[in-house]
Amino acid sequence: MPELADYPVVATGKVRSVHAVDDDLLLFVASDRISAYDHVLSTPIPDKGRVLTAMSVFWFERFADLVPNHLVAWDDPRIPASVRGRALLVRRLEMLPVECVARGYLTGSGMAEYRETGAVCGVRLPEGLVEASELESPIFTPATKAEIGAHDENVSFEHVQAQVGEELAAALREATLRVYSAGREFARSRGVILADTKFEFGLGPDGELVLGDEVLTPDSSRYWPAEGYRAGHVQPSFDKQFVRDWLTSPASGWDRAGDTPPPPLPDDVVAATRARYVEAYERITGLSFADWIA
Repeated sequence: MPELADYPVVATGKVRSVHAVDDDLLLFVASDRISAYDHVLSTPIPDKGRVLTAMSVFWFERFADLVPNHLVAWDDPRIPASVRGRALLVRRLEMLPVECVARGYLTGSGMAEYRETGAVCGVRLPEGLVEASELESPIFTPATKAEIGAHDENVSFEHVQAQVGEELAAALREATLRVYSAGREFARSRGVILADTKFEFGLGPDGELVLGDEVLTPDSSRYWPAEGYRAGHVQPSFDKQFVRDWLTSPASGWDRAGDTPPPPLPDDVVAATRARYVEAYERITGLSFADWIA
């Protein structure tokens, strides 16, 4: 059985590390780290990496006929025992320099941009929309890939065309909206609203467009409970909202605009955040998280 140290690290992100298995395969390992406001926090969320991995596997397998993806295996002897349940064996791809964001509802940075300009990433929207308004049809709102500690910046479709060419930009937009729409429809059947999400795509050896990274997890997507949804208000979400709320509350004592890193999270915030991630997985997939591989 291999050890994780047998596979050289080729990249490390806020949550994941990527290891070289051989010339064709990589190992994606999801940690329990959590980030907020462009900081990686010092307090992990137990089982978060396993939830993200389990959720990605569910969606990759469900949409295998909808779009090619990089997943090779999630339970394989080449995956070290120390990271089983939080690691994926995946194909190497030539990753494209675009965060492919799809929005079906107006919130977050999209809401902020709309208030300023009446558009999001150059897509003109109707007047009078409010926080959490459902859009008439989903929109493609790409962003740059930022380094750790920096913000992703929303860009126009024309910017993507300049980066990757017109044909590939069009393929990215079409694939993003196709996968988002299918995910939104399925989530709705589970009583959950998929407000927005971001994907990463790469090219296979033959130039085929392939869905990579993670897919439709609570880290890459905004999931809201369908019950109680009402436009004009910030919605409760199945993600790290407990963490964000505590960090910006007087209880944390943290100045978001200052130079000091966020403080450690209290136990109740950690427990509530873990519970929300697990609930997202179980509600959407219909599966028990306890049954996911140890």
